[in-house]
Amino acid sequence: QVQLVESGGGLAQAGGSLRLSCAASGRTVSGYYMGWFRQAPGEQRELVATITSGGITNYADSVKGRFAISRDNTKNTVYLQMNSLKPEDTAVYYCAAGPILTIAGMRYWGRGTLVTVSS
Repeated sequence: QVQLVESGGGLAQAGGSLRLSCAASGRTVSGYYMGWFRQAPGEQRELVATITSGGITNYADSVKGRFAISRDNTKNTVYLQMNSLKPEDTAVYYCAAGPILTIAGMRYWGRGTLVTVSS
């Protein structure tokens, strides 16, 4: 089993930055795809960014050029650097790990961390 714990969420002003972290425990996640997903109130959960075990990244169009996902396999941790934040980035952000790069393919999920961006 893998436990994922997110941290780093909070309140930011539009144009500001936040850095989310996701620490994995229980077993190594170095062989899994890792991803950040978000869910705004009344909306479906959506993919934000993913990263393969080898470091290949993928981003939602809405965050390209503003967000950066990275991972440190030695620390069993994945990060999401969020810059130029917009009010529409407000959501609960979830970290996930799994064998397939889709929401359904993610096997393990954290409980989420709330990001609120004020205008």
